[in-house]
Amino acid sequence: MTTRSRATAPATTPTTVSWTGANARRLARQHLHPDATASPIATPGAAVASMLGAHAQVLSAAELSVGLRGDGLTRTDVRTALWTDRTLVKTFGPRGTVHLLPAADLPLWTGALSTVPTGTNPFSKDARMTPDQVEAVVSAVAEALTGAELTIDELSEEVVARTGPWAGDLVMPGFQTMWPRWRQVLHLAGHRGALVYAPNRGRKATYTNPGCTPLPGPGALAALIERYLRAYGPATSAHFARWLAAPKTWAAEQFAASAAAGAIEEVMFADVGPAWVVAGDTDFPASPVRGVRLLPYFDAFAIASQPRERLFPGAAYERALAGGQAGNFPVLLVDGTVAGVWHLRRSGRRIAVTVEPLEPLPPAGLRALEEQVERVAAIMEGTAELTVGPVTVGPHA
Repeated sequence: MTTRSRATAPATTPTTVSWTGANARRLARQHLHPDATASPIATPGAAVASMLGAHAQVLSAAELSVGLRGDGLTRTDVRTALWTDRTLVKTFGPRGTVHLLPAADLPLWTGALSTVPTGTNPFSKDARMTPDQVEAVVSAVAEALTGAELTIDELSEEVVARTGPWAGDLVMPGFQTMWPRWRQVLHLAGHRGALVYAPNRGRKATYTNPGCTPLPGPGALAALIERYLRAYGPATSAHFARWLAAPKTWAAEQFAASAAAGAIEEVMFADVGPAWVVAGDTDFPASPVRGVRLLPYFDAFAIASQPRERLFPGAAYERALAGGQAGNFPVLLVDGTVAGVWHLRRSGRRIAVTVEPLEPLPPAGLRALEEQVERVAAIMEGTAELTVGPVTVGPHA
């Protein structure tokens, strides 16, 4: 009897990706790096899509994030897209924080975010809600906001009326007061597509029901993983989990499912090891990034780019991060990495920008910085004034 050995296909060697290549591609895809082959971003929606949502807890910072990626976009363009054209929505996005998202993508986002496990309940036993109570509140929010724009107090009255007095129990700590029990799932109502922000009524925020039907969760999540990897890959499932504030084990399972479906492929990422990109998306620039950029508070690029210690090298890790958390400081990028912080103060049309580099900038860098400050002022519809502060070397300098 003759036995034959089955031929096996030779193992494919994963592509090796350098930090330089990964960083350059991320910047190019977000239109933060000159790239002659990239089409200019002409709309706020396209700018927001390129970064996978603009953090909007401070709306002026979101306006600047959008404008810096666009071609001639201003804060008025962002506000028009948000409140008039409704091509943007303000809602609860990644990590449960307030973001601007493209309205056209809201079914995908809500479908994907609805699948994220909630994790350990951080509230005291007396403040928690049962699963049935959570569902009742989300339904009540959706009903109350259909065809209406309500302040948080008005919405609270409607939720309690539709569910029961328990929803109004003041058991939630919040800003030197206590909030009603139901407020702990406000962001979840956003993730389910039941709630987005509406225009302010005076100084008060209002909410409405966007009439969004979330896409089926598994498909939406798989699509979000691919979008994340196109914007921020190579990345690991742990990087994705951190960006989304999701359990690491769960994220690893989702990446494994995408890999099994052939949607993503593994590469070797310098200083990280095995990481993932969208299948076939393995072309990276060979040249390093050059130039100067200013990014505002909580800019998506600074938050999502990993490994963080490469984007914030040396003294930048201490000066421009808050306990390792990105976003608390507007940052100066020099040749693609964080090289300082900056501050903006507005008085009428005057936009006073103070930049604190970690090392002195050469004359060419100062000229490029002046151009960036002029661009910031144009986006914010003001007149620029630049001050280059002292070189800073530590978190308390």
